[in-house]
Amino acid sequence: MRISIDTDVCIGAGQCALVSPEVFTQDDDGFGTVVPGRASDAGGPLVREAARSCPVRAITVEEVTA
Repeated sequence: MRISIDTDVCIGAGQCALVSPEVFTQDDDGFGTVVPGRASDAGGPLVREAARSCPVRAITVEEVTA
C-alpha cells in the first residue's frame, strides 16, 4: 500500500491523525504527514477511513502489487 498526502491541498484538519495515529501525524506547522517508514508498509481499514475523513481529500491510498 502506498500512502501520500498532497501538501499543497492539506489544510491541517488533523482527521487523519485522529483516525489512524499509527500511520498519520501532524508536522510542526499542524499539517498532516505520514509517520516515517509507514508510507508503504501500512494497511488496513483505518488508513482508508483516514483518507475518506480528510475534508479536502488530500490523502491518496494506492494498492501496490509486487
